[in-house]
Amino acid sequence: MSTMTTSRRSFLRALVAVAGSAAVAYRPSALASLVGGKGSMDTTDADYVFVVDIDRCIGCGKCVQACSVENHVPAGHFRTWVERYVRTAEGTWIDSPDGAINSFPPLAEDVTAAAKETTFVPKLCNQCDNAPCVQVCPVGATFKAPGGFVLIDPEHCMGCSYCIQACPFGVRFLNPATHMADKCDWCYHRVSNGLQPACATVCPTGARAFGDRNKPEGTVAEALEEDRWRILKPGMHAHNRVLYRRLPREVI
Repeated sequence: MSTMTTSRRSFLRALVAVAGSAAVAYRPSALASLVGGKGSMDTTDADYVFVVDIDRCIGCGKCVQACSVENHVPAGHFRTWVERYVRTAEGTWIDSPDGAINSFPPLAEDVTAAAKETTFVPKLCNQCDNAPCVQVCPVGATFKAPGGFVLIDPEHCMGCSYCIQACPFGVRFLNPATHMADKCDWCYHRVSNGLQPACATVCPTGARAFGDRNKPEGTVAEALEEDRWRILKPGMHAHNRVLYRRLPREVI
């Protein structure tokens, strides 16, 4: 066994130990910082989920635009985006130009001719209950908050990128302006004040729905009652909180 290998293992053990002790349930001061004071909505007893109805998504990109404006997302980065899946006899063709912030261009003629089915799939942070990003943060800056949110404490994130590497869904990025990890937080600042996430408010077809599992309404209630939703990468056992209705098998 080489010295380098031993050192790396020692480092990883120390990292896991520190992360375990630092992964506190939540930090009230961090929550206040993210909300900009004390929110009007108490999320302590809530159990939020986000439902995406694939049949309703038309790939218009309005959700991506709203998220970028609401959260001051730097150009070229996305907290949410939409992917287009075109299933053909030869395989599945996938694209997401600029996160679909300007929707999608027409398909090439040969792809259109071969297409058997076209599906638009919005992606966003899954706010996992067993979140790998929380587990690897060496300073506990990524943490679980009441209601099911996975948040980033701006006072403690040091931009090490371990969480970005650990996320199995690729939803995190290093913000070039703040030099900290960044991702979708379901617009925690809005939800804490009784509002819906920005992306859900602008969807013209109701493809995105957000709500409390304890008080389900509309699409959230339908999804939970129907009990036919799926999650991305179930084999990761991350316990995702984003539930997809009618998610094609090739996307999972």
